[in-house]
Amino acid sequence: MTDAATTMLPAPPGRKTRAREPGEKPLPGWLRIVAPIIVGLIILSAWTIWVASGTAPRMLPSPVAIAAEFVLRWPIIAEDMAITATNALVGLIAGSILAILFAALAAAARPIDGMLAPLISALAVIPIVAITPILNTMFGASSQFGRQAVATIAAFIPVFVNVLRGLRQTRPVHRDLMRASGASGAQTFRILTLPTAMPYLMTGLRIASSLAVIAALVAEYFGGPADGIGTAIATYAKSGRAALAWAYVLGGILIGLVFFLVTSLLERLATRRSRG
Repeated sequence: MTDAATTMLPAPPGRKTRAREPGEKPLPGWLRIVAPIIVGLIILSAWTIWVASGTAPRMLPSPVAIAAEFVLRWPIIAEDMAITATNALVGLIAGSILAILFAALAAAARPIDGMLAPLISALAVIPIVAITPILNTMFGASSQFGRQAVATIAAFIPVFVNVLRGLRQTRPVHRDLMRASGASGAQTFRILTLPTAMPYLMTGLRIASSLAVIAALVAEYFGGPADGIGTAIATYAKSGRAALAWAYVLGGILIGLVFFLVTSLLERLATRRSRG
């Protein structure tokens, strides 16, 4: 394949940014870090004042009490966090692999796309709370597979939609240019299709990561083994140990943040590499 053909190919799409108005100055980078911290401190302060006033619900302890329980019970909270994170990670990986394979088939053949479309639509509207008890009962009360299957279903949809969209971004004229330049199918995929689809894949993973964590947490409410963040939240909330239940909620939030930050970093790296 000639170098001229490579230079004539379009640059892969990167992260879209809002166009600035004339004279508008860009926000400093430090503000993007400081602003969320300030907002968080304001929320925590208002929360503390509300609880101290005595008008807050009984099941809403102060942030100080939640933090104290989180530190005191950290060993057992960490064990349950590891279980929930593992279920979410297994679901994210399995769902992403299946989504990429099915998206590749759908992009390669229109008949397959037509057959998959109604199935994907039906899968997208399945309520997690409806299918979780069935899967937990199906695979047994001592197996984590039902929870992992729920996380897999949750992660599958956004990855499939985004990857399929990315694979279809290459225009026929660009594929014709590659063929006219003597490029093989593997070269066309490596030079044209893959760089174009990669940012879409990373976006799908970022969305799916949060959904996988949420699905794993929800799945733990409905049967299965007596471990995990979701099971602990339900148990301690029913027993009236509000501070400990909220400490487990904090653990779930931390899992979601880690998944989101890691996939966001991967998305940024993939977008930067595609631009380069």
